[in-house]
Amino acid sequence: MDQISNMLITMKNGAMVEKRSVAVPFSKVKSAIAQCLKDNGFIANFSKKTEKNNVPVLEIELSYPNGVSRFSDVKRISKPSRRVYMGVRDIHTVKNGHGITVFSTPKGILSNKQAHKEQVGGEALFMIW
Repeated sequence: MDQISNMLITMKNGAMVEKRSVAVPFSKVKSAIAQCLKDNGFIANFSKKTEKNNVPVLEIELSYPNGVSRFSDVKRISKPSRRVYMGVRDIHTVKNGHGITVFSTPKGILSNKQAHKEQVGGEALFMIW
């Protein structure tokens, strides 16, 4: 099962029913993705918590400026069955700047704006808008 897709769909479904927060199993990659989404304003906050049986979870607080969810859709680009890599010249804006593409680069998990600024390419994980 694709854990990143699971995280993204859980966030999207939580936003559709206007939940304040959602919880997903914890991993360092998901935490880095959550930090990137927080830096770009798509989520309000996130934290690592421990549930019963000492299972770590990542609790993500969704952002609702003006009572509307900050994101409406998400599209997974690179999948376990098909990896998609992009060079710095291939990085473009998403929905005329209203969304971002998240990349896994040698400098960490970066948005398209940060990757272009750092002049690095990498694996295109997903687009969110």
